[in-house]
Amino acid sequence: MNLNLHHKRAVVCGSTQGIGKAIAIGLAHLGATVTLFARNEEALRATLAELPCPHHQPHDFLCADFAHPEQVQTVIHQWVALHGGAHILINNTGGPPGGQAIDAAPKEYLDAFSKHLICNQILAQALIPFMKQHHYGRIVNVISTSVREPIPGLGVSNTIRGAVASWAKTLSFELAPLGITVNNILPGYTKTARLASLIKARAEKQGKTEEEITHALLAEVPAGRFAEPEEIAHAAVFLCTPAAAYITGVSIPVDGGKIRAL
Repeated sequence: MNLNLHHKRAVVCGSTQGIGKAIAIGLAHLGATVTLFARNEEALRATLAELPCPHHQPHDFLCADFAHPEQVQTVIHQWVALHGGAHILINNTGGPPGGQAIDAAPKEYLDAFSKHLICNQILAQALIPFMKQHHYGRIVNVISTSVREPIPGLGVSNTIRGAVASWAKTLSFELAPLGITVNNILPGYTKTARLASLIKARAEKQGKTEEEITHALLAEVPAGRFAEPEEIAHAAVFLCTPAAAYITGVSIPVDGGKIRAL
């Protein structure tokens, strides 16, 4: 099985914490040269220092706020002009705030659509020419199990995640003949800052303790525990390797059995 990513370059979004950081480390372990992409330069520098370099890869980082797509576009095009592009793109952006779908202001939907789907499109358009040239490309979107089963209390997120999944499926048709795969990872409950904030918000709204909310969420997971970020990352990293060349257009839950749908 060929899992070697030496001489491959990857751009990993949201890579200073949680699942994104775990993916960046996993790709670097397999030999990829990693470009971190996030909005906090201090956190980017700290993460850069943690990346493994088994082949003395010259990892680097990009800094922009995905709430401002024009920033993302400027930064990625400047980087492509210097480096040519990347073989691997990991789209991973923090989810919108919780709340009922009916209560969300139209601007919340617009902001989430821009931050997720529009920025994904900007990055894909910037990097796909390089992937085409090398007849090797991997686009992996880290989204949510809500693609299969909408999660109560995450109205905006459910909507936008579904849009990203449809975008990815459409791209997979278009790019497969070019040696480029497009797939989605659907994380279940994972030990991240995002999950901690959702638990806190739900506890405050329901007048319960965070421990009570945590136990209720764990009861939904047949595995009986939350995932470690590295467990989600393993699936995403595999999809980036030569071994996964015939896997495209799929959404893979990594959720401890939480999703009840087939």
